[in-house]
Amino acid sequence: MLKDRTAVVVEDDHDIGDVISSLLDQAGFDVVVARTGAEALNLIRERKPDLVTLDLSLPDIDGVEVCRQIRVVSDCYVIVISARTSEVDRLIGLEVGADDYLVKPFSMRELQARVAALFRRPRTSDLVSPATAAATAQAAEAVALAVVDPATDPSTGEAYPPTHPLGCDDLTLKPGAREVLVSGEEIDLTRTEFDLLAHLVRNPGVVVAREDLMRAVWATEFVPDSTHVVDVHLANLRRKLRKAASGNEWIRTIRGVGFRYDPCCP
Repeated sequence: MLKDRTAVVVEDDHDIGDVISSLLDQAGFDVVVARTGAEALNLIRERKPDLVTLDLSLPDIDGVEVCRQIRVVSDCYVIVISARTSEVDRLIGLEVGADDYLVKPFSMRELQARVAALFRRPRTSDLVSPATAAATAQAAEAVALAVVDPATDPSTGEAYPPTHPLGCDDLTLKPGAREVLVSGEEIDLTRTEFDLLAHLVRNPGVVVAREDLMRAVWATEFVPDSTHVVDVHLANLRRKLRKAASGNEWIRTIRGVGFRYDPCCP
């Protein structure tokens, strides 16, 4: 496990950023997250990281330009993680200084393997040359961060009905509008948090295993090292619900099994 290293995760999608951060944290990195290119460049100058993961589609500065500017001030390893899939985009990313290029959706184990491969390679301080990816690492099936239509149920691929709200009196979930109300007040959830809640609310009183949540929300198979992905998002979801409902708990953890939505919990 890597120790005493710093990583900057540059990602404006909170769900993907949380997952990457959690993985790197478990690998022993001190992780900081930047949501914009300007914030990323400031953090890189201040923190002098060993690793940067870089999304190209940022709200302020294009990621290619961010990568170019990173190379002016740092020789850290840079892994581009982007939904841009064309050969031209990959070549440009490598030419401006990225060490690797990973296309979304990606697997957690593949990202782990690529990070490990980079740190097995010596980095020279006087010459920074873009390198091709260590693509031969054997990656097992893992967590696919698939982008889903916000009005689509990820477990079925079908559109949510526009009406028919779910939940109990204090907690109301409107799938078609992707709205969640607590005591009539709307709360802000990420896409993944909403999908997790929707799946649990559709199965009131039933213990749902992590494996089933993984398949339903990410449309992928569960593997042992991906447990933290579900736990991270559910922890954030429960915190938001608890805050909005003055401490009420609708989602219960069933130790060693999974999670249960209890609509009648006070």
